[in-house]
Amino acid sequence: MATFLYRLGRFSFRRRRLVALLWVVVLAACAFAAAKAPTAPEDGFSMPGTESQKAFDLLDQRFPGGNSNAADARIVFVAPKGQKITAGPNKAAVERIVADVAAGSQVKGALDPFDMAGAVSKDGTTAYSTVSYDVRSTDLTDATTKALEDAAENGRDAGLTVELGGSALVPEGELGGTTELIGVAAAAVVLLITFGSLAAAGLPLLTAIVGIGVGVASIVAIGMSTTTTTLALMLGLAVGIDYALFIVSRYRTERAEGHSAEQAAARAVGTAGSAVVFAGLTVVIALAGLSVVGIPVLTKMGLAAASTVVIAVLVAMTLLPALLGFFQKAVLPRAQRKARGGQRAEGDRPNTGTRWARFVIRRPLAVLVLGVLGLGLISVPALDLQLGMPGDESKSTSTTQRRAYDALAHGFGPGFNGPLTVVVDAKGSNDPKAAAARAAERLSATDGVVAATPPAFNKAGDTAVLTAVPATGPSSADTTDLVHTIRDEARDLRSETGATMLVTGATAVNIDVSQKVTDALVPYLALVVGLAFLLLMVVFRSLLVPLKAALGFLLSVTAAFGTIVAVFQWGWLADALGVEQTGPVMSMMPIFLIGVVFGLAMDYEVFLVTRMREAYVHGERPGEAIVTGFRHSARVVGAAAVIMIAVFAGFIGMSESMIKMMGVGLATAVFFDAFVVRMTVVPAVLALLGDRAWWLPRRLGKLLPQVDVEGEKLDQRGAAAPAPTAEPAPGPVRV
Repeated sequence: MATFLYRLGRFSFRRRRLVALLWVVVLAACAFAAAKAPTAPEDGFSMPGTESQKAFDLLDQRFPGGNSNAADARIVFVAPKGQKITAGPNKAAVERIVADVAAGSQVKGALDPFDMAGAVSKDGTTAYSTVSYDVRSTDLTDATTKALEDAAENGRDAGLTVELGGSALVPEGELGGTTELIGVAAAAVVLLITFGSLAAAGLPLLTAIVGIGVGVASIVAIGMSTTTTTLALMLGLAVGIDYALFIVSRYRTERAEGHSAEQAAARAVGTAGSAVVFAGLTVVIALAGLSVVGIPVLTKMGLAAASTVVIAVLVAMTLLPALLGFFQKAVLPRAQRKARGGQRAEGDRPNTGTRWARFVIRRPLAVLVLGVLGLGLISVPALDLQLGMPGDESKSTSTTQRRAYDALAHGFGPGFNGPLTVVVDAKGSNDPKAAAARAAERLSATDGVVAATPPAFNKAGDTAVLTAVPATGPSSADTTDLVHTIRDEARDLRSETGATMLVTGATAVNIDVSQKVTDALVPYLALVVGLAFLLLMVVFRSLLVPLKAALGFLLSVTAAFGTIVAVFQWGWLADALGVEQTGPVMSMMPIFLIGVVFGLAMDYEVFLVTRMREAYVHGERPGEAIVTGFRHSARVVGAAAVIMIAVFAGFIGMSESMIKMMGVGLATAVFFDAFVVRMTVVPAVLALLGDRAWWLPRRLGKLLPQVDVEGEKLDQRGAAAPAPTAEPAPGPVRV
């Protein structure tokens, strides 16, 4: 591996103009293809195999033209204090607004609340109108959404309180370019401080931008929707900077040790580049493993992001050494640029990483206990983790969606915001109408259901739709129990009438998503951690180092879950972070957090420990190897972590609760993993294990491929002093 990458780095350095030109051509070609590609349709959210999805598919089949994925809106009217919404002027204003909305070009229908049963609250103060559209929310024109907003404004001018909800509204504060710009700016500052050179700080940014440019343009060019690019953009920027940062740092070290620019670039790619390749593979495994969950949109996002990571690795292996050829001295520290020839400016001088490593190895047991207990304490709230899909109730009270939600809950009860759609497939029944009537009876008699509409049949008369309103809100555990109860009753209905009853709707979908993610969590962890364990065993030729890496990851990710629960469920620091409503954690958050954080955690593990392994194989004692690894890598790993934390922390300021939750979870997970696990727990464990950390059974050692991450073969070729090649064996602990 090291020899191949050494040659690749040397070729890229020597043929730098050709390599740079090729990447420019690739970027231009991908951009051109993306620009010419037709606009891809937005991914519909589907979950094959779940009851709610089966019900949606049945509705599309039996109610042609109904389009269960079409946009909808709900206009909520509240009368002025002390008045009724049914009073003459108020009623006239409501009817006028509904008529104006119904006249829209993409509107399928807008129901008058005074012609609908149950659309006016019992106290007469609140009413609502349901607006249905012919197209999905992503296909609504600006004119259509503006007409809806203008109608609401007209109602306010008439003295009414008018709020809007539903999928037709464009989400406020969408994740977009501002966050990425904040991340790039933060990365630039950290890189400049780390390297003290504009060129050295600029190269990682430049290569990362090229990588995400090629990656995202390729995703768009092959027809994937723009929603799949979010994770690819975020991780492509993150790992692109990380990988280039590591190689540039190694190049500077090689130059400080007296190597020529060409040899330093080649050796940096051969040694640090090997670590980058394996770090990239762990990220790809974690992202591609998202397909285990069985949610198509999550699978697409994972594969798209994985492909961007692969491109980031290729850029780091080829374009970066080519650019180093253009900036051979500019990337070096000022003192080294002024010196003639090689200069051991950074070789053996103690730095912060060195001093910290020595502190840890002098007190490894105390440091280990404190680190594990601290993360364990922070993880305690994770025991109360509750999954759900936060809706309008989690939005800021400054949004019209949240105000509409509150108005409906106040006027009609908390369950009104999460009605259950019950589909009765009576095709196998001898009397479809009797079967549907029996289903309505059962629903009305079920504890927890406050209202159930009469069955509405399709034209064929073999399928009916009913709506059941729960007594509790959409995110309540009681509502989840109610859905399971109705589904259990469906078995009795089938045995009695031959009809099948399915429960769907937004609330049921959220429950099914939570269940599906929960069921997939253990297989996903087993697959990802298992494959990464095998990969790290090949890299480090050790059993205990990969095991320690996996256990350390579990510590950091559970601590991140504990933080999320404490903030978003329990309300700790909620005001400081702008969390206005506590509630369940987003269903896909655990699997998403595990995938992203696992990849980044293994990055830090590989970057830090490969340098320790390299020093150990080259003859240093275990304690000395830890100090050497920290001397060369701690600053780089710390800088990479600070960049990631800054990028993710930018999401915390967003108004969307789910995006805010992602920001808190990712930022805290990276902090815990980089600074507590990798910088504290890892050296403490390695110091306690000593030589045993690098032990591998002889038979297993013969089976595993020799990838030469440490660059031993480069030393044997005469690139540096010869190094021992014998496989480390178990022996006494030496610190």
